[in-house]
Amino acid sequence: MGLFERLQKIDRRIVYLLMALAVAIPLLTKVVFPIRVSEPVRGAYRAVESLQPGSRVLVSVDYDPSSMPEVQPMLIAVLRHCFSRDLKVVMMGHLPLGIPLGQMGLEQVAREFNREYGSDWVNLGYRPGYVAVMVGMGREIREFFKTDVRGTPLDELPLTKGVHNYNDIALLIGLEHGTAGDWWVQVAQARFGERIVLGTTAVMAPDCYPYLQAKQIEGLIGGLKGAAEYEALIGEPAVGTLGMPAQSAAHCLILLFIILGNVGYFVARRRG
Repeated sequence: MGLFERLQKIDRRIVYLLMALAVAIPLLTKVVFPIRVSEPVRGAYRAVESLQPGSRVLVSVDYDPSSMPEVQPMLIAVLRHCFSRDLKVVMMGHLPLGIPLGQMGLEQVAREFNREYGSDWVNLGYRPGYVAVMVGMGREIREFFKTDVRGTPLDELPLTKGVHNYNDIALLIGLEHGTAGDWWVQVAQARFGERIVLGTTAVMAPDCYPYLQAKQIEGLIGGLKGAAEYEALIGEPAVGTLGMPAQSAAHCLILLFIILGNVGYFVARRRG
């Protein structure tokens, strides 16, 4: 059997092993690549940077553990940026499994910046309903969120005491892996004029570019690459930055497999 015939019949376990090494070696050696920041991510950064200290930012955690590797680094980077500028964070979510992830991120970054619950950040928790919740929040947040996730009435928390609707929210940051980002744009921005930044999984990012071009959102953070770019802008390299070499190595290996497989196929067919 010739070389090209072997390429078509390579044991899949070898492919899996090579892919595992391509991902593991950069992560274990902590190689760091230079990060070139895209304009959509710069737009997201500028939107946060434009806010006055003390402004309230609504962070909607609309992803679950299946998308955590891509979106959680965005959450950490955005929270670090917000707290470094003394912005107040109000968190909520449309997925019950996303709330614990958001809580983990908030607690981690709040400790880093010595921020206190109730005055610097609040977790409203989960409410079902998507569009109904978004529309209701445009009138009065207490229609759906009478208390925070701990059961404390909003009027007893310094941060949310004066928050009633989108007029009291300077910026909405939606971290998405589903359709909630579309609804945020169609309801909060189109109907109530709220400023919006979206962070999405890489596969969803292309669907959000029309919103960006129409200026319905001010910035877009797409996938782990977007998280790495945001980390570069705030000068805090973390999981996103460390994941870029592994992701690049995996992509290059996949391309190599595709090229070798096609070469083997065409040469073998020609000989046959």
